[in-house]
Amino acid sequence: MKRPRWLFALTLALTDAVMSLLAFYVAYRLRTLSSQTPVGPFGDYAILAGIQVINTLVVFFIYKFYHRRHAAMLIDEVYRIFGVISIATLLTIALIGFALRDTLEYQRSMLLFAWAAALVTISLGRFVHSRLQRRLQRHGIGAERVLIVGAGEVGRMILQKIQHTPGLGYQVVGFAEAPTSASQRNQGSAARPDGGAVKVMGLPVLGDIDALPAIIESQRIDEVIIGLPEATHQELVGIVSQCERERVSIRVFPDVFQIMAAEVTISDLGGLPLLTIRDVALRGWKLTLKRMVDVLGSSVLLLFSSPLLMFTVLLIKLDSPGPAFFVQERMGLDAKPFPMIKFRSMRADAETNGPGWTTRDDPRRTRIGAFIRRTSVDELPQFINVLMGDMSLVGPRPEQPAYVEQFRQSIPRYMDRHREKAGITGWAQINGLRGDTSIAERTKYDLWYIENWSLWLDFKIMLRTGLKAFFDRAAY
Repeated sequence: MKRPRWLFALTLALTDAVMSLLAFYVAYRLRTLSSQTPVGPFGDYAILAGIQVINTLVVFFIYKFYHRRHAAMLIDEVYRIFGVISIATLLTIALIGFALRDTLEYQRSMLLFAWAAALVTISLGRFVHSRLQRRLQRHGIGAERVLIVGAGEVGRMILQKIQHTPGLGYQVVGFAEAPTSASQRNQGSAARPDGGAVKVMGLPVLGDIDALPAIIESQRIDEVIIGLPEATHQELVGIVSQCERERVSIRVFPDVFQIMAAEVTISDLGGLPLLTIRDVALRGWKLTLKRMVDVLGSSVLLLFSSPLLMFTVLLIKLDSPGPAFFVQERMGLDAKPFPMIKFRSMRADAETNGPGWTTRDDPRRTRIGAFIRRTSVDELPQFINVLMGDMSLVGPRPEQPAYVEQFRQSIPRYMDRHREKAGITGWAQINGLRGDTSIAERTKYDLWYIENWSLWLDFKIMLRTGLKAFFDRAAY
């Protein structure tokens, strides 16, 4: 299992080298076309090209670009490549300008062209490599053999996420669970009639956590994912120490307190050191920057989508009696209510008996309503809410006041979602938590977003939302 990992890393490095050299050749051609003076043959620049390629590979290695086990998303790769290519190019300029200026001539414009071309060629090469890697891992070549510790609700959720995302390159071998729960199987597991291993969602429970070293060795496990959010710290330390003996990667699904405790800053009170928990990333000038993006983004989107908005209004009016828009009270920033606007996708009398969750194949939907919900066109009027300042382009999805009151009683830190503006899309939504899904899990994703906000994260969420809009069959 280790050999494919090395092959993936080696072929990725070769891909980067080839693409970096190709970028330099593209830069040479651009320099030839743009220069008014004769430019020598490409061979005259072979040493310069070699230095640039070597610097690129070295900087990539230093920033752990070859330590990945799984193919990364293109948007994340491009963001990282931009910074690393810039460093490699500056290193080349410094090396030639100070160490080799008497022996090697170069044009700064050519290195500028090479930097720009490398952003495209290396990103393209890594995209092709990641697609090939994912395809191989889907067929079990180089896939990580995974053991999930915890066969309860969280363990099954982790398994479902892995199964629905084959590009992760994971192959779940089975479960291990605590001895105390071995006699109380969770819903979704069943024993074999012949008395064999108990199975959960078709995968065997290989033993309890006391047998982790033996399970890891016998099953050739590469990674252990611990899905026991209710376990005590002492129990988690014991599980981790057993896994570390076998030199496997370990990941832990956190509970709410662990998420909260991860965001700790050190402050003082008159010289007395204190730990500040939940220091929200989105405040001060960041709020102003986010608002500027919201105003600009919503204005542009409303302008360009206006023909679609008018056409949708016409279709809704022709499809069923009632208003084209559906206005509902939702809770936003600081738990203050605001009227959220959507296109009506259900019958006008759908909430006569009170509000209710929308479900897949909801009988209250109209014909055009089913389509606009599947394609998320029904959300477009919310750009008006964004422009008016009630919502943001990205943030936790707003809920109705009745549900907020219900959830705040049962879900820890639920009201922390309302420390920021509600959003049209969010971190939870692009990770499949929309519609009739676990509120507790959505809350964890929302809190992570709030406390790790960055402008790049917002752009990433918006881009992924656009890509999923017409392909996400979970939309209803």
